[in-house]
Amino acid sequence: MFEEIDSQDSALGEISLRRRRIPALGERDIYEVKLGDEFLMSSMFYDAEEALSTLGLAAVQGENLSVVVGGLGLGYTAVKALEDARIDELFIVEALDTVIGWHRDEKVPLGKILNADSRNHYVLGSFFELATQPELGFDPAVPGKRFDAILLDIDHSPSEFLNAANAGFYTTQNLSLMASQIKPGGVFAMWSQNLPDAEFEALLGSVFASVASHVVSFYNPFQNTESTNSVYVCTVAAE
Repeated sequence: MFEEIDSQDSALGEISLRRRRIPALGERDIYEVKLGDEFLMSSMFYDAEEALSTLGLAAVQGENLSVVVGGLGLGYTAVKALEDARIDELFIVEALDTVIGWHRDEKVPLGKILNADSRNHYVLGSFFELATQPELGFDPAVPGKRFDAILLDIDHSPSEFLNAANAGFYTTQNLSLMASQIKPGGVFAMWSQNLPDAEFEALLGSVFASVASHVVSFYNPFQNTESTNSVYVCTVAAE
């Protein structure tokens, strides 16, 4: 009923991949990622991770899109993005090589899909460092490149951080540095485990031409009720 598939030390602490079955919830395998004692991701709940892609890309105009996904997790945001036939290239930026390895070695179910799609590129690095260094950017082969969309799912919320060092990203200055890597009319979208935050919406409004917040509801069988996450979708001013 339970297996720890892998556990490795990382710069953020011990990260582990587990698989379990809960008979009351059926016969499917449930994959979980933990950092220390903290749950980061579960294949039980991925509606909002997929909505990050669908809502974000729905706001993007045009064809031949170049898209960045910040944070790999179990791959749901990236795989959903690749369902959009307009995407020419997808760059998944992940700070932990262990997580990329789980996908490359297909220890997680969606690794096979990502590995088989030639549009997909894994980028080992800190999203937050690359976001604030536009002279480098997210494509290692093309420094200074701009993108049609950046989709971010790393921190738990704009005020609850996976790593305390990430807090410095959520400022007008650093969000503006990231926005400079998005093409005119392009989109920045971000996942949060909490309901929309008015203070964060105002911060986004200081950088982007438009800001829309979406509440994503999904059934939580552990609580036998609806749970909610949020997706912020922001548009860069057109030239």
